[in-house]
Amino acid sequence: MAVVVVRPEPGHGATMARLRAEGLAARSLPFFATRAVAWTPPDPDTIDALLFTSAQAVRLAGAGLERLSHRPAVAVGPATAAAALEAGLSVVLTGSHDAAAVVAQARGMGLDRLLHLAGHDRVETGAMVQVVYAADPVPVAPSAIAALAGEIVLLHSARAAARLAELVDDAGISRQDIGIVAISAKVAAAAGSGWRAVAIADVPRDEAMLAAARALTRTAATGISGA
Repeated sequence: MAVVVVRPEPGHGATMARLRAEGLAARSLPFFATRAVAWTPPDPDTIDALLFTSAQAVRLAGAGLERLSHRPAVAVGPATAAAALEAGLSVVLTGSHDAAAVVAQARGMGLDRLLHLAGHDRVETGAMVQVVYAADPVPVAPSAIAALAGEIVLLHSARAAARLAELVDDAGISRQDIGIVAISAKVAAAAGSGWRAVAIADVPRDEAMLAAARALTRTAATGISGA
């Protein structure tokens, strides 16, 4: 039973490597490709801190980020924080749950004017938003979707979940043949119902998703179906 990775790069390669390191069969089937979006940074004096809910935003923000690099950074999780640190930013807060939680923590620290450097499709946080990248759909052959039968698909975003459901239904494949692992309950809901098995990561982290995927493979091996 393969675990299928549909997220875009660079997270795609990182997840594939983690799966293989854990001895799980991994298959690559990206649904999106990311690209930078031109943007003009605001006056640094109008913001208290930068908010990142994706490492993609750090990597694709480009030269515009330099003007704001002296502002503190708030990261949704460790992977995003690591990308911000690598870019030379000062990370003053790293979340352990989701975007809403880390925003609340930041505001509790007096960082009220957050600038969310984000993708075109993003989680709403209530912060000021500046789009710095986009993830465009890439063609996926119906044969590749048919090959998902008996496999587990990792869903890192609601957009990926919705696209999986659309591609599977358009290909005339039964959802009952496919298991999914979602990074959150919201992402699982975006995929809809009818899947052979549904697992939700304990925390919204890649490592937790892989643990859930491993549990599903063990369940399948014993002949017990998920819910």
